Amino acid sequence: MELTTMKTRTSKLSSTHLRGIKLAALALGSSLVLAGCAGNPPTEQYAVTQSAVNSAVSAGGTEFAAVEMKAAQDKFKQAEIAMHDKKYDEAKRLAEQAEWDARVAERKAQAAKAQKAVQDARQGVQDVRQEGLRSAQ
Repeated sequence: MELTTMKTRTSKLSSTHLRGIKLAALALGSSLVLAGCAGNPPTEQYAVTQSAVNSAVSAGGTEFAAVEMKAAQDKFKQAEIAMHDKKYDEAKRLAEQAEWDARVAERKAQAAKAQKAVQDARQGVQDVRQEGLRSAQ
């Protein structure tokens, strides 16, 4: 009977030990996979950001939203430097921030242009009214 108890304890110990090894291997494998993902350059985000900055410039962001445009361009340059230094997490974060700054600049520029168009239209209506009043007299 003593022998049976001893075999049971040994088998329980080895299965517990084996379970621990499996968990350790799983944890190590997962961390290697995550480390591998962190090591990839954010080229897709970089391209999206570059497109957003170019769109903001085309929309007149440098004229109508200079602060936001400068922030976008500065963060984009910092992202380029981080990419060069292989600090990919920082590069991605900066590129995302630059993208959103560029989008804000683009929207502000569009809004300013729309506001100017409305003012020009109102001035045109006012000019037509005055012209109509002069010709009526």
